[in-house]
Amino acid sequence: MLTYLDNVASIGPNSAYGLRRNRGLNENLARELLELHTLGVDGGYGQGDVRALAGMLTGWSYASVSKAARSIGKPHAGTYHFDEGMHEPGSKTLLGKTYKWEGKREVDRALDTLSTHPATAHHIATKLARHFIADQPPLAVVARLYNIFLDSGGDLGVVTHALIDSPEAWAEPLTKIKSANEFIVSALRGLNIDITDKNLIKSLDFLAQMPFSAPSPAGWPDTADGWIGSEALMRRTDWAVFIAKSAREAVPLDLLNDTLGPVADTNLRSAVQRAPSTTEAVAMIIASPAFQRR
Repeated sequence: MLTYLDNVASIGPNSAYGLRRNRGLNENLARELLELHTLGVDGGYGQGDVRALAGMLTGWSYASVSKAARSIGKPHAGTYHFDEGMHEPGSKTLLGKTYKWEGKREVDRALDTLSTHPATAHHIATKLARHFIADQPPLAVVARLYNIFLDSGGDLGVVTHALIDSPEAWAEPLTKIKSANEFIVSALRGLNIDITDKNLIKSLDFLAQMPFSAPSPAGWPDTADGWIGSEALMRRTDWAVFIAKSAREAVPLDLLNDTLGPVADTNLRSAVQRAPSTTEAVAMIIASPAFQRR
C-alpha cells in the first residue's frame, strides 16, 4: 500500500525535504485507511482528518539503498523505513483529538484510536458478516459482532470466534457466490487433480481474478453482482468443460455427493446420471448453479 497508494511520494510540506523541494502531501493512503480499513465511508471523518492522517504518514516508505549504504548500517532494501526529514512537523488533530509531534510514533497513536473506534467496529462487523454469511448481512449478527468488537478492544480473534458461533452462519447453506479463485480451488479439490502452474495462471486470468490485480484498493468484490453476470457464467461453464477433460477417472455421482451432497437437487442428479460421458457429467456438476456457491 505504501507504493500502490503513493505514500512513498508523500512529503510533509513543512518538513526539511518538503521546504527544499517544494513538495506536498499525498492523501491516498490516509483516505483509504479511513474509508476501507477502519471507520468506513460513513465513519464520520472529514477532509481535515484525511490531511491530518496523511501528515502522520509522511516519511513512511521502504528502503531502497545500495550495498555500500547497507554496509554502514542503513536499512535493507525492501524493508519498512521512516525518514524523519520527510515527516510533517507539528501537532495534528484527527477526529477531534490532538496528537503531539512524535515522528514515527504518531501513526501508532492514531491507529490505536482508529482500531477501537465505534465506526470501525461497525464497519468490520459488517464486512465480516457480509463475507461469511450473506451479501445482505443479518442486522442481528452485525450488532452482536459490533458489541463484541468494542468489548474486546478490537480483538479480531474474539470477534471471529463469535462469528463462527453465530447460528445465522450455519442456518442457510451456500448463500455466497464463489469468487473466481474460490471456484477454481474448490473444483480442483473436489476432483483431486493437479494442473500446471501455467494453466492455473491462465485459468485465473480467464476468469478475471489474476493475483495482485484487484480493480481498486478495496480489493476483490465480495457480493454476487461482482462475480456473476452473463459473460462470467459463460466463462465458468467453458472452464468447467476444460477442467472436466482432465478428470477422466472421476466418478460423477461420488463427486456430486462429496462436493454438494444434499444441496444437489433432483434435476442436477438426473442430468448427471443421464450424461453421455464422464467429462460431460463432471462439467455439469462444476458448472451447476449450486457449485457456484459456498
